[in-house]
Amino acid sequence: MKFSELDLKPEILRALNEMGYEDLTPIQEDAIQHILDGRDLVGLAETGSGKTGACGVPLVQMVDPSIREIQAMILVPTRELAQQYVGELADISRRSKVAPFAMYGGFDMDIQRAKLKDGVHILVATPGRFIDYLWNNPLPLNHVRTMVLDEADEMLNMGFAENVEFIMSCVMQEHQTLLFAATMPKEVDQLARSYLKDPVRLELIKDRVAPQSLEHHFRHVRFPERLDALKAYLKEEQIVQAIIFCNSRGNGTRLFGDLKRTFPSVDYIHGGLVQGQRTSIFNKFRKKNIRFLVATDVASRGLDFDHVTHVINYDFPRSREGYTHRTGRAGRMGRLGVAMSFVTDREMGGVARILRANQIEPVWQGRVPDLKRSGKARQGRRSYGRQGRSRGRRR
Repeated sequence: MKFSELDLKPEILRALNEMGYEDLTPIQEDAIQHILDGRDLVGLAETGSGKTGACGVPLVQMVDPSIREIQAMILVPTRELAQQYVGELADISRRSKVAPFAMYGGFDMDIQRAKLKDGVHILVATPGRFIDYLWNNPLPLNHVRTMVLDEADEMLNMGFAENVEFIMSCVMQEHQTLLFAATMPKEVDQLARSYLKDPVRLELIKDRVAPQSLEHHFRHVRFPERLDALKAYLKEEQIVQAIIFCNSRGNGTRLFGDLKRTFPSVDYIHGGLVQGQRTSIFNKFRKKNIRFLVATDVASRGLDFDHVTHVINYDFPRSREGYTHRTGRAGRMGRLGVAMSFVTDREMGGVARILRANQIEPVWQGRVPDLKRSGKARQGRRSYGRQGRSRGRRR
């Protein structure tokens, strides 16, 4: 189905055409009409499936520009996702008089106050900053007709459950609620049951958790071989851009130091950077001025980098959801991509569980390990001997 077949305002269709949007993704095809019809909705779809457009297009369509009040409110877990979300809304509404705006920490409160006073139709906000603003400033919400919880699973995982429930309670009039997530833990399901009324449920990844446009590659290595194996892979593989994930800031710092001595186009993003630094690095990466981006999980959720061909797990993620969110940075919107994971003996149990749960067909590079023995993960530590124990202390 094409966007031109939807009954949208001409100015929205013109903007979508300028954005290069022609065919709807599955989540967009299933969700947009339900949202336009005013239904509550739970959208469970893999990262990179077009969830932002599935929500943004109908929201812009439903706004009445003559009412200079907030008519739709979107909660997101991170500042980067807020920036990305409002950027896409701005593109969709560029030919209309609809005004979107993002509110997040690190942004001057006076500027936010002035912008809201001038008139905002669609507000994108992180929960903490929204509550900070609400405690210190009047903010009428009586015109809100649609409330959106995007990346709801990540918001709850980051400890925003009470904040989200408080914000939901501030919108007291009848309204539509949309909830989007990549996974559905019990906490998100309970949130949906508490605040959504007879929602449409779109579970496009019910039987396939991992992004399907990815090839999932694995290489079984000894711990001392990881760095050399990674460097060889980066030199030999045809990579346009890659995000290389580490589990901690310390591991990322060490890896960044090692890689920048060999590769000229490397940078490092983590949660300890101030907002201006993070935004600068993300913008350089989007413009392809950075080829290899070392990252902690701050970059694993919601962000859409068009040119990423490879996601590399230098440190194997600690959870199935972590694997899904990280690898979702490549293979977005149906584009092909490669997820490459370097795994040691001690991580084979986690690999086996992820392969089963996400129904992944792995491509093993080099020696294929015996996954049937992966349940005895503790034995893997013994294979490192004395050197392995000393490395464990340094990590």
